[in-house]
Amino acid sequence: MRPDLLKMKEIALIYLDRSGGLQKFVDDCKQYNDSKQSYAVYRFIISINPSDIAELDAALGNQILHKPMKAAQIFQSVCFIAIKTLSLIEQLQTEAQINIVLKPTHLPPLPSYVLSLCEFPLDYISQRFYMSEGIVIAMGTVTKYTQGARFLCSEETCPFSEGFNYIRVHIPGATESATVRNDFVCSLCASPLREDMKFRVLGDKQLVEMIDAKALSAFQGYSNNKPHFRIQSFTVFLRDELSNKMKIGNRYRFIGIPACIQNCSQFTVCIEVNSIQLCSPEGTSCISENFKYLLSLTSSSCWRFTAMLATIFASQVVPPGTYNTLKLSILLSLVQTCDRDRETADYLDLLIVTSDTLIADRLLNYSACLVARGIRHPASNDIFPTVSKDKHGTGTASIQACSALLAKGGICFIGDLLSHKKDKLELLQSVLESRTTTVFIPGKKYGEDVDQQVILPIQTSFWTFVDEDLSSKKYVQMDNTLIGKLDLSSIAANLIDAFGLLIHCNELSCQPPLPLFDHIMKKAIDPEEAPYTISQQFRTQDYEELIVFAKNLHVELSSEAERLIHGYYLASRRVRTDSIHGSKLSTSALKILVSLSKAHTKLSLRKKVREEDVLIAVLLFESSLTLKHGASVFCVAPNAVFPFDLIDENTLQQRDVYLMQCYQQLLQFIATYGPGTHVTTSEE
Repeated sequence: MRPDLLKMKEIALIYLDRSGGLQKFVDDCKQYNDSKQSYAVYRFIISINPSDIAELDAALGNQILHKPMKAAQIFQSVCFIAIKTLSLIEQLQTEAQINIVLKPTHLPPLPSYVLSLCEFPLDYISQRFYMSEGIVIAMGTVTKYTQGARFLCSEETCPFSEGFNYIRVHIPGATESATVRNDFVCSLCASPLREDMKFRVLGDKQLVEMIDAKALSAFQGYSNNKPHFRIQSFTVFLRDELSNKMKIGNRYRFIGIPACIQNCSQFTVCIEVNSIQLCSPEGTSCISENFKYLLSLTSSSCWRFTAMLATIFASQVVPPGTYNTLKLSILLSLVQTCDRDRETADYLDLLIVTSDTLIADRLLNYSACLVARGIRHPASNDIFPTVSKDKHGTGTASIQACSALLAKGGICFIGDLLSHKKDKLELLQSVLESRTTTVFIPGKKYGEDVDQQVILPIQTSFWTFVDEDLSSKKYVQMDNTLIGKLDLSSIAANLIDAFGLLIHCNELSCQPPLPLFDHIMKKAIDPEEAPYTISQQFRTQDYEELIVFAKNLHVELSSEAERLIHGYYLASRRVRTDSIHGSKLSTSALKILVSLSKAHTKLSLRKKVREEDVLIAVLLFESSLTLKHGASVFCVAPNAVFPFDLIDENTLQQRDVYLMQCYQQLLQFIATYGPGTHVTTSEE
């Protein structure tokens, strides 16, 4: 034996002993030995820390990082000697029966170990470990593959017609035919080899399609000097214990070995995944100095900071001071997005009714791009997951993510609601109510014995708009129409109720359009120039950082805020319930109120929900109810949150006085119609 090879085997044994891997190996051997069954292949997983190995022996560390197949053979030899020396597995006969899978805990943080399909040059033939990241856009069902097989010589007089001399195991990048075929021949007598089917070892296999995280910008309609590049999805193989370890829409960091697989005349790049790690969400960002200064200037009131945020927001798209109610609702929805995989996350879905769909489309599209998972849904595609045949020729089912799952933890902007067909809208309503969608996989079509139903969580907020002129004949107050109710006869009432907020943008009808026309002319003359001084002080990037900071705040309801929410909810149920139709409040009304209150608290950069936050939530929600069902005893103005323009300190003070009056009206409403509800007033 070569001295360098002998030294690496000694180092491998020392590392296993020091790292605790040897004890784990002994425990795994005990499980095989206790079964009293003779296996063709004994599979062992060995965790490797490349840094620790390199400190013990640089040659072995280099072998693991750049020639993992040969490194596995070194550990295979060490493990075989250990088994024979310690009599760990009595049934084991040959070294070839041991299948070692090396799993590095990490790779050196160097560019040469990062594999990105967005960058060149690409290396697919070195068969060494790479680290990569991606977002799952499609996932196949779990199928079986041959993990190992035993072959015997067909010539009975040959010594290799028995025993475990011919053992074939799967190696990364190999196809099924590389492990099991009928044209293998004996190396001793050249007779054909036949497989001993009793000893075939099967494992689980799953194909997953991913894209680089940078490719998400291609699904965002708004472009802010984004570079143009080619989008290429790539396939990863999950085997055995890694099957079902990924979820559609999630972003993962993984270590694997790239390979090229030939399918007919085409070559496909794939990666055999070795280890998986869910990418952690963005860290807590810092807000800009200008926002900190604005926060200090408005600290005397709980309402002024968010009012100013909404007023100056999206000045690249609309003039400051216009569409304030819509912009505040957008900001509240943005700060309620959640990067973490939580089933109890709060969602705030927006349905906007407007006579100027172009402005609404631009504003929503711009706003959706402020979060990492802001997806603009193409009208020609499916919103929710679909099933298709795997493109690699396996014939199995593959679940495609589509827009809703790509927007996981963010915003799915589906454009004009009326551009979607009736069946799609019915599915949208079901998803908004349950936050799940069911994918049906017919077994007969995809080579399975039974049909399957896969339930997928939809963890995103939906934004959409409708043209006021197309959704109804005319917004005219009729004798038989309730005061304040918006005629949306072309949209199912249950679908409207499924959205958290219904917002009517009637800015052009109650304000002179000159500021908007002036803005459009400025952008047409010089699209790159900031049209307002405020646009230079509060940039798009500043709002992105503010949203990341705000949505990561953990807020709690104060007891006063909780009593105010429940008081309004119970009072509204009483005044909006009749003997024929029952309650007009949806089952999710209470949850929406809590979500709105928390969102306003986050946007105010606080951690405790106050009654002032609840008031804004109530005014927005009551305005939405009025548009859906007409006005109630608790009558609010059409622009309840922004009754007039905010241009100076005086107007901000007037708004505070107005909101305090609304607060007193809310307390009176609860005291009158809230059954058994006691809310502490300022006088008490």
